[in-house]
Amino acid sequence: MRGGPSSEYDVSLKSGEQILSHLRDMSEVYEPLDIFISREGEWHHNGLVEEPHRALRHVDVVWNALHGSYGEDGQVQKLLTALHIPFTGSGTFASALSMDKDMTKRLYRQHSLLTPAHTLITQDNFDEGQLVVIFRDYLHPVIVRPANTTGSLGVHLADTFYGLTQAVKEAFDYSPRVVVEESIKGNEVSCFVVEGAKGEEIYALLPICRLGHLNVEENKSVEEMAKKAHEILGLRHYSGSKFIITPRKKIYILETNSLPALHEDSLVHSSLEATGWRHRDFIDHILKLAM
Repeated sequence: MRGGPSSEYDVSLKSGEQILSHLRDMSEVYEPLDIFISREGEWHHNGLVEEPHRALRHVDVVWNALHGSYGEDGQVQKLLTALHIPFTGSGTFASALSMDKDMTKRLYRQHSLLTPAHTLITQDNFDEGQLVVIFRDYLHPVIVRPANTTGSLGVHLADTFYGLTQAVKEAFDYSPRVVVEESIKGNEVSCFVVEGAKGEEIYALLPICRLGHLNVEENKSVEEMAKKAHEILGLRHYSGSKFIITPRKKIYILETNSLPALHEDSLVHSSLEATGWRHRDFIDHILKLAM
């Protein structure tokens, strides 16, 4: 299932095509159906527009490749659950929770995961006095982002009070809740985890970093934090977390994605290759978990 009415539409098409390609190579096991959802939210099966329950009537299990809103925030999960159709990825509540930047960061702190300081601003109670406090107390620049979107949609870096005010107002175009957080400088690292793999309850793929390589201790710490984030958010099957390692070797968790991209240019693809796990074997494993 790919496409969908979100800003991640193109990424979803690429992830979906990658999954379909591998499933077609496993024709002795799987018979893939391409369920396409347009930007307008229309469901298509075999090129025809159909209601969801009709498009899915011959489906045993759904691979959810819908990134962003609708496919990643619990909406399509709720629909599939109501239709009693198994699907890959996290359930309704956990999907919605992992999209909520404020709630995830609160949970990180409750479970002793270091994460950048943040303030939640709501459109109903917006007061520029809040921004004065943030501008006074936080190191500059700060990151402004909608509280429940994915990717870079509505995200801004602000280093002046005017820039902060404008960034918050623009972020309100995407969400009535906006998160302002401190910007941590360092090496960006991503770590993906998979349930029930390699004899482990939650198995971590080799972390991928933007600059250089991590040492053994850093790898281990990032892997354990990614596993913990997956667990405390109640995620299912697989997920990906993003981190920053500062020059002083402090590791901050930034966010956890319940449905990371899976196309050949994605970080998951790179991580699978670095770990020595064939993409088709990963797909087969996730489908077995879902079923």
